[in-house]
Amino acid sequence: DLAVRLTDDTDPFFLYNLVISEEDFQSLKSQQGLLVDFSAFPQKFIDLLQQCIQEQNKDIPRFLLQLVSSAPALDHTPVSLNVVETNPFKHLTHLSLKFLPGTDAEIKKFLAKCLKCLKEDKMMLEEKLKKTEEDLTRQLSYTQQSLSEKSRELDKLKNEWTSYTTALSNKHSQELTSEKERALQAQTQYQQQHEQQKKELENLHQKNIQQLQNRLSELEIINKDLTERRYKGDSTVRELKAKLSGLEDECQRAKQEVLSLRRENTTLDAECHEKEKLINQLQTRVAVLEQEIKDKDQLVTRTKEVLDATQEQKVILEESTEEKQKHIEKLETTIKSLSAELLKANEIIKKLQGDLKTLMSKLKLKNTVTIQQEKLLAEKEEKLQKEQRESQEMGQSLRIKEQEVCKLQEQLESTIQKLEESKQLLKTNENVITWLNRQLSEVQMAKKLDSPASVHAAGRATVSPLSMPDRPSFHSSGISHPISPLYAFQNFLEPTQSKTGNSQCPVQLNSQLSKLSRCSDTHPANKENGDPLGLESKYLKKKDDSIPLRGLSQNTLSSEYLRPYLPAKAQPSAKAAATPASAYFPG
Repeated sequence: DLAVRLTDDTDPFFLYNLVISEEDFQSLKSQQGLLVDFSAFPQKFIDLLQQCIQEQNKDIPRFLLQLVSSAPALDHTPVSLNVVETNPFKHLTHLSLKFLPGTDAEIKKFLAKCLKCLKEDKMMLEEKLKKTEEDLTRQLSYTQQSLSEKSRELDKLKNEWTSYTTALSNKHSQELTSEKERALQAQTQYQQQHEQQKKELENLHQKNIQQLQNRLSELEIINKDLTERRYKGDSTVRELKAKLSGLEDECQRAKQEVLSLRRENTTLDAECHEKEKLINQLQTRVAVLEQEIKDKDQLVTRTKEVLDATQEQKVILEESTEEKQKHIEKLETTIKSLSAELLKANEIIKKLQGDLKTLMSKLKLKNTVTIQQEKLLAEKEEKLQKEQRESQEMGQSLRIKEQEVCKLQEQLESTIQKLEESKQLLKTNENVITWLNRQLSEVQMAKKLDSPASVHAAGRATVSPLSMPDRPSFHSSGISHPISPLYAFQNFLEPTQSKTGNSQCPVQLNSQLSKLSRCSDTHPANKENGDPLGLESKYLKKKDDSIPLRGLSQNTLSSEYLRPYLPAKAQPSAKAAATPASAYFPG
């Protein structure tokens, strides 16, 4: 059996059933004229329903499903479901099935089944939710662990990267200095090579220009000759064309005259033929008259008169005929002479045509030669233009190179000025260092001679006349009690090292001052003579355990503080006094 059920998702109590057996189908088939068997009917019914679903969204659907009931409302009355095809002519019902409303028991069963399906779906969804929550919690914990690991790795990488960048910057600074030296050497070499190439190219360019100018003058001369020849050929062609046109006109005139003479000749021939006919008629008449004279002697007189008249007429006609024959002969002679002249004119025309053909062929040859020469000239001009462009480009490149050389010279001059300024700074720095060296040596000598207490008193005595504070405080080192100038100076150098990053004038100041004492012992003569007493070259070399003197700040050591301790030669001028002590120690 085939069971069909009609339901509504919005109304759970809407239920219509249809059960079709094979016997029922046979009666339905005979009633509605179906062409399908019972086995294929379900699939065909499904196809019809699918077509109705496809057509439902269209404005004018082709297939429609109609639910028709006899009652005005669907109140447990049988219903017919019709599958209708719409045409502009008619609505065709392909199939109509009668559905019975469901009983209370059937509706209860249907609702129970729906509840059961909904509960199963709910259970399935709850299980899926639990699984997804567990998976998400696992993924969250895993991602948090991976995040912490990655953050640690990132910190490590940052530390490595900072160390690597510092090392690279040091390497690059060294490589930069070496590359600058190489670039200067290469620049000098390139300048020499460039000057040599410039001279060679100028020589080659001048030679090429001279050759091309010579070649151009030759080509201009050849072009002039060819143009003159061309103009001469054009003039001769024009003259010959004029002569030809005149001869053609004369020939046409002669032809017209010949045609007119032929027409006159034909008219004259016709007249002669008519007169000959008349003569023959008159002769026959004479013969008749002679016979009549013989027959009739009576009419002799009359006939004689008639004969005389006829004879006179005959003479006149003979004369006229003779004259006409002479005229015809003259016309024939003129026609013969005209034909001979026409033949001569035709021969002349043929000769002229042959000459014209030869001249045209020569002209064509000349035109081809001139075209080739013009092409060659154009090629030469293009080559000349190319070479001129190349020369211009070379000149531009030379100017650019000269500008670059000028810029490099200006850079050289600026670097030389900077070198001189740095030398002056170095001199002032050396003077300051010598002064500091003297102060250190004096303090060391005082330390050797006197006791520590006397050293402290001497330190205070030396500081107080110079308007120095009795208790200098070094905020960076945290010292706020009375100290000696040497200790203050040593502690002063340490914060300056931490403040400034660049070291341009490194000076070694060891905690052991034995070396300074040796230096003061070995150079007493210089001190007596008034020469400046300075550190040896070994103390100016940079070592691993040395303390670099990187710069003196304006707040702690000004030029006014250093002026009383400097010698007369090393004392700064009024302009230098206003400058901070960092100018003497560039950092």
